[in-house]
Amino acid sequence: MDFKNKINKDTLPQHIAIIMDGNGRWAREKGEDRVFGHQNGVNSVRETLEGCVEIGVPFVTLYAFSTENWNRPKEEVQALMEILVHSLSTEVETFKKNRVKLHAVGNIDDLPAHCQRTLQETIDQTEDHAVCTLTLALSYGARAEILQATKKIAQRVQNGELATTDITEELFSENLYTKGLPDPDLMIRTSGEQRISNFMLWQMAYTEFAFLPIMWPEFTRENLYECIYNYQNRERRFGKISEQL
Repeated sequence: MDFKNKINKDTLPQHIAIIMDGNGRWAREKGEDRVFGHQNGVNSVRETLEGCVEIGVPFVTLYAFSTENWNRPKEEVQALMEILVHSLSTEVETFKKNRVKLHAVGNIDDLPAHCQRTLQETIDQTEDHAVCTLTLALSYGARAEILQATKKIAQRVQNGELATTDITEELFSENLYTKGLPDPDLMIRTSGEQRISNFMLWQMAYTEFAFLPIMWPEFTRENLYECIYNYQNRERRFGKISEQL
């Protein structure tokens, strides 16, 4: 089916979040080490990004490295950091060609210095782009995000800057890493796993989920379009009933 031509441009998801899972298992199935899978996953990132630009999705967030990923073998973590640096350096032309603005959320200070430097350089080079914002969630954990937001707000209350009655959902959202980003409309996870793995717990209260049985290096632009098409054929009620929509 030609999903791209069946998509309604008037009801596109404004923000798609993606858990890029299955790189290691895909590589093992091919008799390669896990790093080979991560390297090939970069191609799917490019396909996804260009597909979102082509169809008109303005915000994309990729769960690139979680706080729990630091517990992986040292060699794999080091390889992931090097892939990050290399990808940012080589893909900057893709960002420029497609007018993509790079953004990052998470405990960025945890990254190696050279990763932070390359990341910031790429962010600076793309800050004027406005077609699509690509956010990388790096050293990111939603529980840690919620905890730090709570502490920031509590400190302001303690300082007398806020009353507890001033604390709203909007205020809380403004203290999260994702301040300024709309909540995801659609979350896609590859590899067949059906969980959100400490990713955007606050932001995905009413997000539509798509769990795909394929591994991330197998994810193509057509898979993206199919997910968007299926999303558009769901009824999002936000607690209401169909007759109220």
